[in-house]
Amino acid sequence: MAGISKQAFHKYNQLKPDYSLQIQSLVNEADLLRQQHPGCGVTKIYDTLQPDWIGRINAIRLLYEYGFKLRRKINYRRTTLPVSSLYCNLIEGMIVNNKNQVWQSDITYYKVGSQFYYLVFIVDVYTRQIIGYHVSDNMRAEGNLKALTQAIEAQHSADLTGLIHHSDRGSQYISVEYIEALEDKGIWISVGKCAYQNAYAERINGIIKNEFLKGWSINNLIQLQRKVKTAVKYYNSKRIHRSLPKYQCPEEFARQLVHLTTQNRPTVIIYTEGNKKLKATSRCLEFYPETEPRAPICPMVI
Repeated sequence: MAGISKQAFHKYNQLKPDYSLQIQSLVNEADLLRQQHPGCGVTKIYDTLQPDWIGRINAIRLLYEYGFKLRRKINYRRTTLPVSSLYCNLIEGMIVNNKNQVWQSDITYYKVGSQFYYLVFIVDVYTRQIIGYHVSDNMRAEGNLKALTQAIEAQHSADLTGLIHHSDRGSQYISVEYIEALEDKGIWISVGKCAYQNAYAERINGIIKNEFLKGWSINNLIQLQRKVKTAVKYYNSKRIHRSLPKYQCPEEFARQLVHLTTQNRPTVIIYTEGNKKLKATSRCLEFYPETEPRAPICPMVI
């Protein structure tokens, strides 16, 4: 159980003696949630549990005092070898309103003891679902290809012609085998020059590592592979997203799309923070921009 501050316990029981059971219940539920989602912040804990007896600000303050505040560790290690590429960035300023329009992928590392392991994720930009992933002990392109194969197979033979696959300039993504696998499905290739142009995939890296893996005891590759599988399943099916309508999880949002016409689906503009003109048209990761987007839908498929 999370460390409980005695001072917080006495404070809330003196001020709100009738709420002692509710407080204990909230702490217990938050503790259980943390076991499944170790890096879940207090704001997301409140949004997930939504207790009806206490307001948002007071609940967050209470959880802080009961020891639920997270401590973030920031570190960096290069996981791709940038190479020159003939492919350009096709997604900057693009408007999407359905799944399988844009996928983003990235590779990151996770250190277990003195050993580095490498995680590849592929995310659908619109639904935020992780549709493909792989964990290995090397940075060779085979891991990326396995993640791509999983992502394609998860679409159940859907026509992916015109889908855009976006990544950074890592050599894994422009290997002969990887390019052939994309072109075989009629998938367009898009490449960014820096991390903020691959923001959706970069964010997935941080979520899985900081909110899940770092909160668990992991001793070897097999355990890491199992925990990544558990984390991806929870992320897709239970973790709420403030960027999705009604704070839905990715799978719930994707299921909802089946019942919405194209006109009724929310839209999102993909832009990079370095482009001030595009930033003026929409807020990053929001589905309801306040102003009409001036960015065209691209690329043009004839």
